[in-house]
Amino acid sequence: MKILHINHTDSGGGAARAVYRLHKSLNKMKIRSVMIVNKLNLKEKLIVGESTLLHRFLVKFRSKLVRLLVRMQITKNPINHSPSIFSSKLVKKINSSDADLVNLHWVQNETLSISDISKINKPLIWTLHDMWAFCGAEHLSWDNRWKYGYFKNNRPKHEFGFDINRWTWQRKKKYWKDPIQIIAPSNWIGAHVKNSSLMSSWPMEVIHNPINTDFWKPSNKMLSRKILGLPKHSLLLLFGAVYGDKDHHKGFDLLLDALGKLKSNPITKKLELVFFGKYNHKNYEKINFPIHNMGYIKNDKILRALYNAANGVIIPSRQDNLPNNGLEAHACGVPIIAFNTGGLADIIEHNKTGYLAKTFDTKDLAKGISWVLNKKNKILLGRNARERAIEKFSQQVVIKQYQSIYEKVLNKKLKNEI
Repeated sequence: MKILHINHTDSGGGAARAVYRLHKSLNKMKIRSVMIVNKLNLKEKLIVGESTLLHRFLVKFRSKLVRLLVRMQITKNPINHSPSIFSSKLVKKINSSDADLVNLHWVQNETLSISDISKINKPLIWTLHDMWAFCGAEHLSWDNRWKYGYFKNNRPKHEFGFDINRWTWQRKKKYWKDPIQIIAPSNWIGAHVKNSSLMSSWPMEVIHNPINTDFWKPSNKMLSRKILGLPKHSLLLLFGAVYGDKDHHKGFDLLLDALGKLKSNPITKKLELVFFGKYNHKNYEKINFPIHNMGYIKNDKILRALYNAANGVIIPSRQDNLPNNGLEAHACGVPIIAFNTGGLADIIEHNKTGYLAKTFDTKDLAKGISWVLNKKNKILLGRNARERAIEKFSQQVVIKQYQSIYEKVLNKKLKNEI
C-alpha cells in the first residue's frame, strides 16, 4: 500500500507538524508513505516538492494576489481566508504517481484550487486540520453559515464588500460532486462536518493525530530546568503558540484575564510564566509575574525539555482542532489547563489529566491553574496524562485506525471498478 500525502508545507505550523508525524509513523509501521508539498523546507528522501527560486517566487506572488482579493471583503473575522482559485501542476503529478491512495491535508494557500481537488483520479481521503473544507473561504468560523449555506440573507452584519465566503462556498458546491472520505482528528470537528451544509452526507471517521510516545516522554524536571536555564524551585506555567499573542483563536487575551484573577492566590508567590513562539513584548506589561520567553523553537529536543520543565501547560484557545502542544504535553506527563472547547476535551480528562474550564470563563480557568499547580499528588496527574497519551494518540494505536480506513476506501474503489 502506497500513500501520498498532500500538504502546503512540510514544516512550520500545527498542520504541517501533524502531517509530518503521520507520514513518519506510517513508514515506521511499514506502510509506504510519501509527502508532496507546495513549499519544501526539509531535505528528506520521501518528501517531494519544488524548491527553485522561480517556484518560490510564484508561491509568494500567488499568495499576494489572493490577499488583494481577500481584502475586497471587510470582516471582523481575523482568521486566514483562502479562496483557492489558482490551478496547480500538482494534480498532474498526483495522478501520474504510483500511489494507491491520496490523503489530502492542509491544501490551501493556493496549493490546490477547489477545481483541482475534483480532478484527482485516485482514491481520496481528506484529513481536516481546520474548518476550511466545509466553510467558505475562512479557516475558522464564528457564525453558522457553514451549517445552513452561504446566502445573501445570512451574511454577518460586520461583513461588507465582496462576499468571498459565499463565492468560495458556491464553487465548492459546484465542483465537489463526489463525496470524499473525511478524517476528523477530533470529535469537535467531526461533529461540525456532520452538521455542515456541504459535507453532512459525506463519509466521516474520527481518528486522532499520532505522536511518537517513544520520543515525547517524561524526563527529570530539575535536569530539564538546568539545561534551559529556568528556575529550580518556582511553579512554571507553560504557554506556547507559533504566533504567540497574535492569533485571536489561541486566546492569549483570555490567559491574561485569568492571570489577573490569581492576584490573591497563594501560588502567585511562586508562579512564573514560560512562553514559546512569537510575541509582542508590549503585552508583557500587562502581566504581573516573571516571564521567561524562549522564542520560536524549531528543535524538538529543546521543546521536549521545556514540557518536562513545566508544572502545567495552559491552552486557553477559543477554537482548536487537536493542538499538537496538547498531545506533546500529555505524552511528556504534564497536566493541561484549558477551556472545554474544540478538540481539547479529546485530549484532557477533567480532574484526572488536567482541568477543563467552563467555556471562556476566565475565572474558572484561573481556578484550573490553581487546582493543577496546587495539586498535592502532581505525580499522579502526570502519570494519568502519560497513560492517556499512549492509549489514545500513540503511533501504534492511530496507524491501525488509519490503515483500516485506507483499506476500506481502496476496497470500495475496487468494488466500483468490478
